[in-house]
Amino acid sequence: MARTIIEPFRIKSVEPIRWTTREEREQLLRAAHYNLFLLPADDVLIDLLTDSGTGAMSTHQWAAIMEGDESYAGSRSFDRFRNSVQDIFGYRHVIPTHQGRAAERILFSVMCKKGDIVPNNTHFDTTRANVEFVGAEAVDLVIEEGKHPSVVHPFKGNMDVGALETVINRVGRERIPLVMLTVTNNSGGGQPVSMENVRAVSAVCRKNRIPLYFDACRFAENAYFIKLREKGYESKTPKQIAQEMFSYGDGCTMSAKKDGMANIGGFLCTNDELLAQQEKNLLILTEGYPTYGGLAGRDLEAVAVGVQEALHEDYLRYRIHSTAYLGNHIAEHGVPIVQPPGGHAIYLDARAFLPHIPPDQFPGVALAAELYLEGGIRSVEIGTLMFGAAAKMDLVRLAIPRRVYTQSHIDYVVEVILEVWKKREQIQGLRLSYEAPFLRHFTARLEPVGVPITPTLASS
Repeated sequence: MARTIIEPFRIKSVEPIRWTTREEREQLLRAAHYNLFLLPADDVLIDLLTDSGTGAMSTHQWAAIMEGDESYAGSRSFDRFRNSVQDIFGYRHVIPTHQGRAAERILFSVMCKKGDIVPNNTHFDTTRANVEFVGAEAVDLVIEEGKHPSVVHPFKGNMDVGALETVINRVGRERIPLVMLTVTNNSGGGQPVSMENVRAVSAVCRKNRIPLYFDACRFAENAYFIKLREKGYESKTPKQIAQEMFSYGDGCTMSAKKDGMANIGGFLCTNDELLAQQEKNLLILTEGYPTYGGLAGRDLEAVAVGVQEALHEDYLRYRIHSTAYLGNHIAEHGVPIVQPPGGHAIYLDARAFLPHIPPDQFPGVALAAELYLEGGIRSVEIGTLMFGAAAKMDLVRLAIPRRVYTQSHIDYVVEVILEVWKKREQIQGLRLSYEAPFLRHFTARLEPVGVPITPTLASS
């Protein structure tokens, strides 16, 4: 008998959220220069900007926090952190960092140089930026199905193995210091990577003596999709699946603010002794001593518990079904989304939603702004503003924080999206009045097309 998928937890503490009027939101949006990153969080009703560090921690995590050992070097909290990570990921060296992008910066600074090529299924924003910062080139090699939002495929996050082999043959293995796989594939709609694809990519890497690293931010969700969709894994636990997946690689970067279920933290793993020492040397310059890596002992404890909790099957069942609940409800009314629904977020296809707005007028940003105006919902554009010319799609990501919102919140989100869908033809495009040289979407300022750009903004 089919039953309602309920939240597998009870609420023990609550945080109030504030209602605003549309008139207030219009003023707030103008003051934020139409960039939702620049909005005060208190003026957001339902915050779906990101699932990174925005989740609610469990009673077990809060209890572990009280055990935090704040010793500068050799803390017992690091021992528990390392043991928990190694239990799942299996790599010899575990290096804590304050979040995922710090792990990326260290990894690419040590392994890459100018002129190198780093293939990935799809690089996310900070990954691409850190690759490019050292002068290397980030190359996306997702399968063809992953480039088309409406196409249904069980593993749209897969890497095109043939394309990987072509790149290696074209540029030579000497220019490829590592290959990365992002699980799940965030920029491609939160789509999973199959175990078959992981094995195939690993085989190509090992044949060419190229290390394979995972961007493991949402590894637990990826493992659960494999259990649901890939033959031979139906009876395996998510933890067993994750352990097998990581066995095909040589290391990983991880933002523990996602499937680490913590509000801050990350780590870098490797099996290479020499690389680990070089990475720790760089870590000491900016993050801290290798047994705390920019984190408090209590943060290490929260991550140690969180990575294990993320693999609990009742939690993953709820997580995947609640995300699909949002996507399926709006898709039934014709709203174009990336199909099938991903693990941590629903991605609106802004180009199909707003076909009258060309990519150079940022349809994703325009749609995200309208969702805020209509209902106080904050989301994020993943498209032309975030990736510039590299953008193959313009998407709006509605990332659902872990263990934070209930079904009634999601029902409200559905209602707001459908209201915006009805008036979509009235939405205007936007243009830039300021952009930064790196990761411009965080601080960009925009104006509606047709509104004169304020000279002070244009020249700032």
